[in-house]
Amino acid sequence: MHLTTSSPTITPRDRHLLRHAALAVCCAGLFAVVAALVQTGWGLLAGFDHKLIDDLHRYATDHTVWTASVQMFSDIGGTITMRSVLGATALWLWLIGARTLAGWVAAQTLVGWGGQWVLKLSFGRSRPAFSDPVSHAGGPALPSGHAMASAITCAVLVGLLWPRARRAGRITACSIAGLTVLAIGSSRVFLGVHWPSDVLAGWLAAGIVLGAVTVIVELARPGALARDFRRVDWRTRPRVQRVLVSSGRPPRATDPATDPIGDPVADPATDPIADRPDGLLR
Repeated sequence: MHLTTSSPTITPRDRHLLRHAALAVCCAGLFAVVAALVQTGWGLLAGFDHKLIDDLHRYATDHTVWTASVQMFSDIGGTITMRSVLGATALWLWLIGARTLAGWVAAQTLVGWGGQWVLKLSFGRSRPAFSDPVSHAGGPALPSGHAMASAITCAVLVGLLWPRARRAGRITACSIAGLTVLAIGSSRVFLGVHWPSDVLAGWLAAGIVLGAVTVIVELARPGALARDFRRVDWRTRPRVQRVLVSSGRPPRATDPATDPIGDPVADPATDPIADRPDGLLR
């Protein structure tokens, strides 16, 4: 007699939860390590922070035009700009009916803002000080608010584009987002208002927020995020078609049952995802 045992099936939703839980846990562990090294004044990290910030400050004072350009870029990519972008995105999602997705974006914004200040006030790290500073910033240093806000914003925007983007689009979106986050974080170090470890801590704190908020929303509303991603697709495809037609660029597909990129148009009344309990794409 042969006994067969059925192994538990890991659904796409389970994998989604595990990925984001792993992101939050790993970033939390690394953040704790960085914070502990900063608090204990570990020699190698402290030496790296001071040497890099001093070298960059000398370069910044000698190249005022470049420094002014970096300051402008840092101001444009500041926390107010990033949170305004997320706020506008959340409002748009709410208006088209993707309420859970709108709440997810809003939660990333609010938790990121609140978490940043909780961490800053908890550690109370002083910013770099110079006799001839090229820029000024207030409040504690760790973690960098610019680094944290830009990482959350870019990750959220890439996440919204990801389901409908093809391979080339995903690579382009990730590249632009990565370069933007790196440039904004580096600008704060170049301007002498943050230590390099502050920026690293900001990126890690962003990972904690992104992973934790996603897990909480998925547990509270199973499958709702995936359904809202499809709802965004249903609402935006007809508008894209109208824009293409009005601009004299007809869709490539001649069959009215297909969209401009040749895929079947999703119908909320008939889409198989509506019948799936987990609401996830397969």
